[in-house]
Amino acid sequence: MSLHVQLSPEAQENLRRQRRNSTISSVLVSFLVVASIFLIMGFFFINIQVKETPTIVTYEASTPDENQIEEKKVNTQVQRKPSAPSSSMTKVIAASNSTSPVSIPVPDVDVTTPSMDFGDGEDFGGGWGSAGDFGSGGGFGKIPSTMRKRCDPQDRMRRLKEAGGTEKGEKAVVAALDYLQKTQNADGSWDVMHQAGMTGLALLAYLGHCETPQSKKYGDTVTKALTYLVNTGLKNPQGMITATAGGHGPAYEHGIATYALAEAYTFCSKLNIKFPDLDKVTKKAGDVLMEGQTPVGGWLYGYAKGANGDNSVGFWQIQAMKACKHTGLWKDSDFKKHSKLALEWLEKVQGADGAIGYNSNSTQHPGLTGGGVLAFQMWDEGDHKAVKKGVEWIEKNGKFDPKALNNDRHPSSLYYQYYHMQAMMNYGGKEWDKYNDMVRDPLIAAQAKDGSWNLPCGSHGQATQMHMSTCLATLMLEVYYRFLPSSAK
Repeated sequence: MSLHVQLSPEAQENLRRQRRNSTISSVLVSFLVVASIFLIMGFFFINIQVKETPTIVTYEASTPDENQIEEKKVNTQVQRKPSAPSSSMTKVIAASNSTSPVSIPVPDVDVTTPSMDFGDGEDFGGGWGSAGDFGSGGGFGKIPSTMRKRCDPQDRMRRLKEAGGTEKGEKAVVAALDYLQKTQNADGSWDVMHQAGMTGLALLAYLGHCETPQSKKYGDTVTKALTYLVNTGLKNPQGMITATAGGHGPAYEHGIATYALAEAYTFCSKLNIKFPDLDKVTKKAGDVLMEGQTPVGGWLYGYAKGANGDNSVGFWQIQAMKACKHTGLWKDSDFKKHSKLALEWLEKVQGADGAIGYNSNSTQHPGLTGGGVLAFQMWDEGDHKAVKKGVEWIEKNGKFDPKALNNDRHPSSLYYQYYHMQAMMNYGGKEWDKYNDMVRDPLIAAQAKDGSWNLPCGSHGQATQMHMSTCLATLMLEVYYRFLPSSAK
């Protein structure tokens, strides 16, 4: 016997209604859950899309009284233009090696947002110290550390004092740069003779203070100087940068001008300053310089070939080569043969007393010894025995008395002291302290009220003495921060 239970029609209708309501409720709940999820995700994506305008700190090289760090907000690019048009911005660089004149206007300088990286720490080598801390260097971070250090005002003043410099000496540097600015020729050159060499010296003085085409106070001056040198290089199919025809002048001029152009190119390329044909002229000038080395490792007037070397000419080529190495326009290996030959030559001609003279005869103009010491230091041989012997000679024979300078070959000649001061600063220790005490204050005191110096600076500087001695003295007083001292003896 089985029992069958059957719902009444009313109960069945109620059950169907409950099922329908339950299904509708489930659908509504599901819809609300999905909508909530999308709403939450919407708020999340809106938040992550909001960006703050990036803040960078930029620094513009200036004089000690103008050093400020300015904070600016930028989107993607910083563009700096002069406050008013200047002659340097309208100057043209003429290429004369074509059938018809070609003129390239020097544009306003456009600078992209500077990298905040500190670069790869490239230096003059182990003998020139390490990169160290740079502080707020801004866009100067990619410049080789020995050059970059001079661009941070706080670090510059700190190292100036630590190395034995004074604020009075720094004021003398600024006064000299002001003087040079006032005496620049309309075409961007300086002086009335050997203009390429004299312009190179002045440009090195500005670069030694980290003044570039961007600089607020000296930017026009630097731009005009660069324009003149680039223009001179373009006009000469052989790539020589000289304003002198024949004689001793061209090799000196080319070496000094190449030194200045290479250092300027390094600044401009790392700061994204586009300067027409600067790379082309610098590369050609460096090639000419290295090809002009004699088989024995020296250099001669007119880049003649022979079994000898004029060290007075050669020292400028050696300095210029090092500046060229920093540009990145050559492979590092391109310099090994030339630097090795140059140092072998200097070691060969060094006298038993440590002197390195005018040529193979160390007793002829031994006051050039500092140039030989500096050459070893610049090319990573700061601990070479030739350096120690040379420093001992300078310590024993070095003199500086501006009042006694009555001829261009006096031991106090600025042409000698320019090299001695760099070599002794780089050597450091008690030897540097003694030398610095002898030179610093008398040199500052010898400056004229207009910011110039008028002291003998070698037989090559007689006709251009005031300009040349002003540049050399300025470079001497920049030595405290222009390059890093060596820890090597």
